[in-house]
Amino acid sequence: MSNEPPVPLNEQLLALSKLTGQMRNTLQTVRASLPPDTLEKLSRLENTLFQVSRKVTAVEDERSKLLALAGTTQAVNSSLELDEVLQLVMDTIVRLTEAERGFLMLRDSQGQMVTRIARNWEQESINSNETAISRTIIQRVIETGEPVLTTNAQEDPRFGGQESIVAYNLLSILCVPLKAKTELIGVIYADNRIRSGIFNEAERDLLNVFANQAAIAIENARLFASVRHTLDEVTALKNLMDNVFESIASGVITADVKEKITLCNRAALGILGYGADDIVGRHLDEVLPSRTGDIRDQLTTVRETDRSVMGLEVTHSMPNGGSVDWRLNLSPLKDADQTTQGVAIVFDDMTERKKLEAQRRLLERMVSPAVLDQIDPDSLQMGGQQRDITTLFADIRGFTSFSEKNSPAELVAVLNLYLAAGADAVLAEQGTVDKFLGDAVMAWFNAPIPQPDHTLRAVRAALSLRTAIVKLHAELPPEAHLSFGVGIHYGEAVLGWIGTEKRLEYTAIGDSVNTAKRIQENAARNQILISKEAYERVKKQVEAIPYAPLNVKGKSEPVDVYEVVGLK
Repeated sequence: MSNEPPVPLNEQLLALSKLTGQMRNTLQTVRASLPPDTLEKLSRLENTLFQVSRKVTAVEDERSKLLALAGTTQAVNSSLELDEVLQLVMDTIVRLTEAERGFLMLRDSQGQMVTRIARNWEQESINSNETAISRTIIQRVIETGEPVLTTNAQEDPRFGGQESIVAYNLLSILCVPLKAKTELIGVIYADNRIRSGIFNEAERDLLNVFANQAAIAIENARLFASVRHTLDEVTALKNLMDNVFESIASGVITADVKEKITLCNRAALGILGYGADDIVGRHLDEVLPSRTGDIRDQLTTVRETDRSVMGLEVTHSMPNGGSVDWRLNLSPLKDADQTTQGVAIVFDDMTERKKLEAQRRLLERMVSPAVLDQIDPDSLQMGGQQRDITTLFADIRGFTSFSEKNSPAELVAVLNLYLAAGADAVLAEQGTVDKFLGDAVMAWFNAPIPQPDHTLRAVRAALSLRTAIVKLHAELPPEAHLSFGVGIHYGEAVLGWIGTEKRLEYTAIGDSVNTAKRIQENAARNQILISKEAYERVKKQVEAIPYAPLNVKGKSEPVDVYEVVGLK
């Protein structure tokens, strides 16, 4: 037995073709010297050799096409780029079938057949004005799911009468379905408008088999494109969520069921003073050693009840001796199936906010809330504006003699009670307490918020102060029974920020303010005196009696005043 490898089929076919040609050439050479009967036999042999040669050529051609299709099929199935697959499929079909044009059509999302790629024999894309094809043949392939072959569509009784075939001079047409499993996803259409009979049944069958492989490759490419698109969307969504997560001003920590930290945003790292590598993967007790004790019961509640704990406030002492205030929300951490996977902790450092709130509460005791609401730290300007206001001065009577008999601590305690009564009376009428001048209160009305009845408000505040003093006397020992003298005046003043950038005061200045102060200096214990200008604005609502004109410092003429008795 020979150990030599077998001769490949293509070499055998080539050798047989050459041998057949040589024998025919030899017969032609000796034909003239042979008898007639021998010539007849040789003629029959020549015909036989000719048929053999044609068959050998056909087999070799078919084999070449099979090899080309096999290689193309491998190339097609090795690519997941849909456009690349479609172009490769179409160029292969046009080249192997010797078609003039080739079209590949796929169903769109509405189920309509849409041309995805059109190529010519030069492997170029076809212009839109050269895309006339037989819709009749394509529709038949769609309806039957079977390939259609016509060697001359003009004379084919099945299609010869169709308008598109006649109008576009279509001759050779081959159309096969693209099927993925049992579903028809498209068609391959090839034609030649110049030559008839260029397609045969062998090419139809071969192309039909190739179309099935191409359909699988197209579906794979489609699936890959869909998966890649979905992945891109998921990636974009994840990036968005990461950006949102990192942009959240509140600290966010997530921990699994074993309380090991799985996620932590930038704000949480800043509040805790850790780096990302120092916190993820560690136990809550390690990261929050001085805090988890305060929230341990709440963590247990969240885990056992599967419910959130909101608005938890905790104060911690820091190693440096300071303290921090946190507000926390604890919630079950759930997955897409609503299964609890751990806990999410959202927390805010409220230390600075609480400090600012405390400072505002302190300021509200010193400055009217209405003034505070008008303050814009970024646009404070020195100076003021002219306004008509009603100014009120209330001074404690008898405080000087009282101070001679009591300690400073006792003085401050009693003084604060009386000044608080004066401030409360003013604020109750939405007035502005300008300042405390020793044992006196200065206030005004109609600024910064306009008040059409501001003079009446000032009188009501004075009457309320007198009533408050009576109640205060019921609580204090007789030696601490002090009183107020009140002066009220209406007029123009300048209101605004007075001072320097380091020390500002929102106050009112002007002659009307000085006049109110002078009137107050002449008021007796529990007496309320108002200027004529103020009285004219409230005489219909206030019961008052004329009082002796006052000669006050800074005024060349006496000041007409009235003593307020009460409201009408």
